Amino acid sequence: MRNSTIRVATFAGPGAEPVIRSVRWPQVPKHAALIQIGACGVCGTDLHILKGHWPKPLPWPFTLGHELGGVIVEKGGEFTEDFMGKKLAVGSKVMIPPLMPCGQCYYCVHYPQQANKCLTPVYYGRYLGFDKAPHLWGGFAEYVYVDLDMLPGTKVYKLPDDMPLRLGALSEPLTSCIRAFNRAVRAGGFSWGNTVVIQGSGPIGILAIAAAREMGAGRVICVGAPEQPRLKLARKFGAEATVNIEEVKDPDERIKRVRDIVGGFGADLVMDCSGHPSAGPEGIEMLRDGGTYVEMGQFTDAGAIATSWHRICAKDLNVLGSWAFTANDLPLGVDMLDRARDKYPWLDMQTLYPFDEDGVSRAVKDAMAMKTVKSTIVPWPELV
Repeated sequence: MRNSTIRVATFAGPGAEPVIRSVRWPQVPKHAALIQIGACGVCGTDLHILKGHWPKPLPWPFTLGHELGGVIVEKGGEFTEDFMGKKLAVGSKVMIPPLMPCGQCYYCVHYPQQANKCLTPVYYGRYLGFDKAPHLWGGFAEYVYVDLDMLPGTKVYKLPDDMPLRLGALSEPLTSCIRAFNRAVRAGGFSWGNTVVIQGSGPIGILAIAAAREMGAGRVICVGAPEQPRLKLARKFGAEATVNIEEVKDPDERIKRVRDIVGGFGADLVMDCSGHPSAGPEGIEMLRDGGTYVEMGQFTDAGAIATSWHRICAKDLNVLGSWAFTANDLPLGVDMLDRARDKYPWLDMQTLYPFDEDGVSRAVKDAMAMKTVKSTIVPWPELV
């Protein structure tokens, strides 16, 4: 139902509390659409931004939130299909990713597998300031606006008609995990039956466990904290064992615990999903010689830590970085969620919060305090 105004949350800077603002319902031209947001997850990147860790200038005030599932409520006559060519209509369930490669810059044209390093990406929930009309550029809001003429790099992806929007909101973070494993596959560092250690039991770590299992891992171990709710959920998602860093506080002891679990020599692949700088030096010692380390958790600059690169050389390791994903990766996340929707307790990850200043504030603070696995803001409870 069309309203006269739309509510949207903004933040004025690191450490600021959310402020709910009202903006006018926008005009929707021929290549544009207005998407009613059913659910939007609070990402670890959102938390790091609010802690002041983002390494580039940001257009404060702006609307955070990019892990969203929504439904098209109004669209222009020529907004007819998603990025994959699937037909769109009013009522179609969709998601939009935050980083949308432009398709025209040096990396997009010459290195499409690295289009995630696009020089001029569209970035919802981050680089579009509130001052830019029509002010609906992030997921912590009742609606989000897309316009292919205004921002040609925009990508929209159709979700299955029967997919709950809460589930659809997990497709963006899951895709980051899938791409990270595929980076290892292409480098020859991950294959069917491999033993995988996931560092971090937050939302990315939990989703990485599911991705590892679905992509053929033989054994999965998770290192993280706290036991409740995170490590308990990690085991529900398929981690055969967990190591609690609050109980096993010495890094050398944690390394020994992991090596004992996987058989002494170490894991085939270790992936950092923690976002903590200390994970790297510790994680490479959990690897067997010749193993592969994948760094996907340091998406913001949380600082440096001393390390010896001799260990990388001496252990003959593959070390890979993985930054977000490309436009063609997203359907892999949607498809995995759809195919395995009854195989994992996806919705158990989410703690739901109402869309008001108190609800948004609590969603962020509870995520920072690790009281939740995936704080999820729900502007329209009837949609989810």
